[in-house]
Amino acid sequence: MTLHSLSKPEVPAGRVAPDRGYLRLAAQIHALVAQGEFAAGQRLPAERALAERFDVSRTSVREAIIALELQGVVEVRGGSGIYVCEPDANRPSAMPEAGAGPFELLRARCLIESEIAALAATTRTDADLDRIFEALTAMRDRMTDKDANAEADRRFHLCIAQSTGNSVLLATVTSMWDQARGPVWEKMEQHFHTQALRQASQADHQRIFGALVARDAQEARQAMRDHLERVIGEFAQGWR
Repeated sequence: MTLHSLSKPEVPAGRVAPDRGYLRLAAQIHALVAQGEFAAGQRLPAERALAERFDVSRTSVREAIIALELQGVVEVRGGSGIYVCEPDANRPSAMPEAGAGPFELLRARCLIESEIAALAATTRTDADLDRIFEALTAMRDRMTDKDANAEADRRFHLCIAQSTGNSVLLATVTSMWDQARGPVWEKMEQHFHTQALRQASQADHQRIFGALVARDAQEARQAMRDHLERVIGEFAQGWR
């Protein structure tokens, strides 16, 4: 599969291919490179300019640039901009995976997990609180270990979903977290996931936990929403 076919990922017969807008946009930008509008070594227009040109959001541009970076079409230079790479015959011709974009996934989590947190505040048991607190403590103790911290973070959110007593909600949250492991997500984290972000998330999770302890559904909903909106904001900020 070539880069130009990224907008139409293959799917099993009888299933409808998901609309991955950021992959279509990546193909459009790459077409401009292939046509010579942007030469090797040249800096691409700023994200805002690309968003206006293609009539898309800046976060869609961010995801498209990440996709192109994974294929070696562009290079993101922190504090400088996005540059077209020299042609390379060994460049991968296809994305390893065409999953949901990070922002698409985070927005879904913000919507769904906020309501789950509100429900959990009314259904949780003391045993649920013990499991959630264990995950919260593990996150704090493993602050400098990104992978271990991420696993405890995942467990924290899954334990909240489990405390609703609804297996469908637990499966939904599990699925969303499992999708946050693709190459586009990982590359995004390389640029924007820092220990400072983990520390801020720890404070967010402590607030969520406090709302669950107090059985305050409204505060639990707002705390979860604020947490995920902050993460979206971190990933949407300017390139370092």
